[in-house]
Amino acid sequence: MVQAKFSRLVRFIADDDTEYYGDAGESTDGSFSTARVIEGNIFDKFEVTSNVKKIKKLVAPLNRSTTHIVRGFGVAYKGVPEKMGFKFPEYPVLFYKPVTAIIGPFDDVPIDLSSQDDGLDCEVELVVVIGKEALNVPEEDALKYVLGYTVGNDMTHHGWMRKGNRMGALGKNCDGWCPIGPCIIPTDAVEDVQKMRLWTKINGELIQDGSTKDMIFSIARLVSFSSQGTTLLPGDIILTGTPLGARAVLNPPIWLHDGDVMELGIEKIGTIKNKITFKK
Repeated sequence: MVQAKFSRLVRFIADDDTEYYGDAGESTDGSFSTARVIEGNIFDKFEVTSNVKKIKKLVAPLNRSTTHIVRGFGVAYKGVPEKMGFKFPEYPVLFYKPVTAIIGPFDDVPIDLSSQDDGLDCEVELVVVIGKEALNVPEEDALKYVLGYTVGNDMTHHGWMRKGNRMGALGKNCDGWCPIGPCIIPTDAVEDVQKMRLWTKINGELIQDGSTKDMIFSIARLVSFSSQGTTLLPGDIILTGTPLGARAVLNPPIWLHDGDVMELGIEKIGTIKNKITFKK
């Protein structure tokens, strides 16, 4: 097991305008006002110091220098294959996003001119953060390689996915299409990762409310599957799929538009909030 000695790992800009890693500690209301500065490598040796800084802005807990590959899984929850008209998957459906997709928990999501037509949707997902190198790991050992979990928004344009191969190209891979945060919680803070509630609100309306208990393949299976023949590196992240309820499955579907505000949350971790912003 990766030994994580923090409660809520954050990356933030302090009131001195310097960027730090820190431990925001426990919170009953999910707020992030201060953090104890972390010194060292969060994937190796580090110390949570007594130096407390005020949080001016939370940024993505991981960035291009710490994350090498963003993996994701589609058609991952029960009920989704039937609603989407897909075959029930025999194996996990793996895809990739570029690291340039990662943005902070409260950043605007930029929508390129190529993706401003009907088809835009968001997907709340539990995100696995890899803590140490993993290659060909068995399912029963997979979670030993995990640093912790965060919240992710797998922005998707279904119009482009219908034109292409469903799980790639412009349908998943635009810059800024993977907001994550607000923190990383360690694996030992979660009693059972297969019993976590996750939800989505659009403009304040609850539209998605599910649980990881409904996953077709377990978190451990997805980590193990991702490591087959490919080394997972510390800082790599895995988006583990979204539950039934995304607006793409409605008849007719309801798509996102310029100015829409998305709030995505997972119990024990927190909530990210991002606004859709069409580029001019």
